Amino acid sequence: MTDAPLPDSANSPLHDRAVRLFIALAAFFCVNAVLAEFIGVKIFALEDTLGIDPLQWNLFGQSGSMSFTAGTLLWPVVFLMTDVVNEFFGKRGVRFISWLAAVLIVYGFAFAFAAISLAPAGWWVDAAQAQGVPDYQKAFAAVFGQGLWTIAGSLVAFMLGQLIDIAVFQRIRSMTGEKHVWLRATGSTAVSQLVDSFVVLYIAFVLGPQHWEIPKFLAISTVNYGYKMLAAIALIPLIYLVRAGITGYLGEARARQLRHHAAG
Repeated sequence: MTDAPLPDSANSPLHDRAVRLFIALAAFFCVNAVLAEFIGVKIFALEDTLGIDPLQWNLFGQSGSMSFTAGTLLWPVVFLMTDVVNEFFGKRGVRFISWLAAVLIVYGFAFAFAAISLAPAGWWVDAAQAQGVPDYQKAFAAVFGQGLWTIAGSLVAFMLGQLIDIAVFQRIRSMTGEKHVWLRATGSTAVSQLVDSFVVLYIAFVLGPQHWEIPKFLAISTVNYGYKMLAAIALIPLIYLVRAGITGYLGEARARQLRHHAAG
């Protein structure tokens, strides 16, 4: 007696929980990366947001308050997702979603610039005057029309940081095996974001039209890097929770198989 053929749905790649997991992780990674780029145009004051007295930093002869782009709210999630994908799907998985995110960021900005170039309806330009926006078209262009130097710096820094993160994560993993998840996650972020934090500001604001002086560039880059590292450390418990949740979803044997393959 022969076994009955499996229905088409059972033969589908989507029947595999690991495939579904990768799609979900890739989608969540990409949407966070794209959103971080677009909301990054806003600079917020950390002290005012928390309702505390200004925390004045003084570095390289420069001083200032704790001001960050709104994108910093999402970049720690991107770091976390990078390490989770690396843990279960290895360097090929991270490279794939990183390049996919970069393409989607370019795609998003291309259509943002296309939308800016469209002739606005006359009534729409004045539609938000009651909210204090005298010219909706100018506001739209200011928010979505980020400078090309900023976009280029962000993309170069993002991809460079991701590739470095992959290499460092796998290097630490080869030395520690399955132990010390926190070490490879935090260690890879420490190195990759050191590069990312300095490269993006150097391209956008030193090479770019603002031509920042080097002391200002070093000071602001250091403050941004310090924030990212604090966020990475704060997310260590979440890394273990996500890892446990994925293991529960896949099953211990399947999760172990994926981690073993990812480490190869």
